[in-house]
Amino acid sequence: MAAAEDIQVKELDKRASGQAFEVILATPAPDAKGEFPLSPPKKKDVSLEEIQRKLDAAEERRKNHEAEVLKHLAEKREHEKEVQQKAMEENNNFSKMAEEKLNQKMEANKENRTAIMAAMNEKFKEKDKKLEEVRKNKETKDPNSEEGTSEN
Repeated sequence: MAAAEDIQVKELDKRASGQAFEVILATPAPDAKGEFPLSPPKKKDVSLEEIQRKLDAAEERRKNHEAEVLKHLAEKREHEKEVQQKAMEENNNFSKMAEEKLNQKMEANKENRTAIMAAMNEKFKEKDKKLEEVRKNKETKDPNSEEGTSEN
């Protein structure tokens, strides 16, 4: 704590709302010691071996950290490769399934078309048979119808 003679107080203003003061502190004497001496902390003597040991430990920590980072990166790359491989397999499976479905539909359409064409050919054959019968009947009836008309 500072002594009373080191402090000067001047009253500046006195009002109804309050007072204002100026406090002037004296500069400390160069030979005066404070209550808390500000001496630098005592450094313990550090040997060259101790410094080298700390440097080696720091290098080992750095190498371990670098190895961890590389390990994580390798795991991440491996995971990305697995994801890409899985996506390619799914894409290939989808393509194969789509191709198989398309081939099945095309085969079914071909079979349906073949069946429709066969049915139409059968109808045409039946119509041809009927037409042939009608022609034969007409030919056989025509000479008779002429004879029948001449008799009348």
